[in-house]
Amino acid sequence: MLEQIDLTKSLKKSEYKARVAELTPVLRELQVAHWQAEIPTAVVLEGWDCAGKGECIALLAEILDPRGFKVHPTFDPTVEEALRPFLWRFWVHTPARGEIAIFDRSWYQRVLTDRVDDLVKRRRWRRAYEQICDFERQLADGGTRILKFFLHISKREQRDRFKAYEADPVEQWRVRKEDWEHHRHWDDFVKAAEEMFFRTDAHCAPWQILPAECQRWARVAMLEALVEDMREALEQAKSRGKAKASQSSPKPPKPRATKRDLPTILDRVDLTQTVDKKAYERELLPLQTRLRELNFQMFKRRVPAVVLYEGWDAAGKGGNIKRLVARLDPRGYDVTSIAKPAGDELTHHYLWRFWKQLPKDGHMGLFDRSWYGRVLVERVEGFCTEEEWHRAYQEINEFEGQLAAHGTVIVKFWVHIDREEQERRFKAREVTPHKQWKITEEDWRNREKWDLYEPAVVEMLQRTSTPHAPWTIIAGNCKRHARLQALRTVIERLEAAMKKG
Repeated sequence: MLEQIDLTKSLKKSEYKARVAELTPVLRELQVAHWQAEIPTAVVLEGWDCAGKGECIALLAEILDPRGFKVHPTFDPTVEEALRPFLWRFWVHTPARGEIAIFDRSWYQRVLTDRVDDLVKRRRWRRAYEQICDFERQLADGGTRILKFFLHISKREQRDRFKAYEADPVEQWRVRKEDWEHHRHWDDFVKAAEEMFFRTDAHCAPWQILPAECQRWARVAMLEALVEDMREALEQAKSRGKAKASQSSPKPPKPRATKRDLPTILDRVDLTQTVDKKAYERELLPLQTRLRELNFQMFKRRVPAVVLYEGWDAAGKGGNIKRLVARLDPRGYDVTSIAKPAGDELTHHYLWRFWKQLPKDGHMGLFDRSWYGRVLVERVEGFCTEEEWHRAYQEINEFEGQLAAHGTVIVKFWVHIDREEQERRFKAREVTPHKQWKITEEDWRNREKWDLYEPAVVEMLQRTSTPHAPWTIIAGNCKRHARLQALRTVIERLEAAMKKG
């Protein structure tokens, strides 16, 4: 593919100035229109060392309103970044609605520099292709426009630029020993780039290879492509708006309870299981002590763990988490309580806020409710479209698959109680002063939708229980039984991970 690119394309200085002057007001108007239409855009600039990526970014920065874009240069990962899945540092920088994120190099370094320099094992850069494609498709499905540019020059042109920069005292810093080493392995990089184009050129995120021996030509080509894509995005947004306005029923239909002909996975849970107080007190401390020991082993081996809790209101999730972490070193875990999204969370892909909360290697992250709200609360209450929550099953499985591929131990609990037990606990909270804050009118309202939530729970359990992230359904009518079961399950999963280690 690269050898077919015409590198002779050029633009005279006068032509360049005229085209930039013509495109500048257009791009500024489109930036404002994208902000108003809340369309996020990710611009990826890849290419050979000294191909002109910095100059392209400088031109964009000169044209665009600085309040509406951010530049994210990709260097070697920091200690903080290296302790998380490789896409974490890119997820946290994905653009908010209406913003433009410009990536000076990007997630593609995993399959380019990291691959050729042998910085990661073969299976890791091979697996990265699938992870990258999932990442870009999820962003695109969420409304983000993705433009990927590769600035191409010849090996000879790169050598000449290196020498010219080295001869200039002001520009010497631009050429490093690593750059010359990469130059010597030119053919290996070409092979890696060709495979990258083949494996990651998608309709939602196509590659555009820009001849860059004439930097003026490359910059103008980039601006023209950006203008074309931004116009297309606005037209599509207008079309969607017209289609939505023309619908006879603007409000989504209310979900209905499905008819149950056969027992579900929840019906088969034995809620009569109980543990008396003496047995509970006898088992609790040894289990907590064993979990503490495993937590230290996790830290030493840099194994991360995610423990998430879903379940009915008043099922005892909070008390369960409290007993789980009771004897752990608080420096080794974080508890994240998930409420409805607010602020920046509303302007990003719904998974963005969960990527931000992932634990570092060697730490445990506990989630009181989680990303499964997309297929539970948001589904039932109509906070997302049917297309969005249907799509979420695949997105969640991919998300957890990437965590597991990084080495994360994933433990997922659904804490199950029956309606009668929930009603009893609701009423008890209302008359207990220190628990009254736990019960609200919304809890009673949600209780009335039990028949709507139950099929959503069953579908969630069936479609997102995988070998690397299986669901554990906890019988929660007896809180003591539920707490011990959770402890045993986490211990079992961590012990298995330590044996693999």
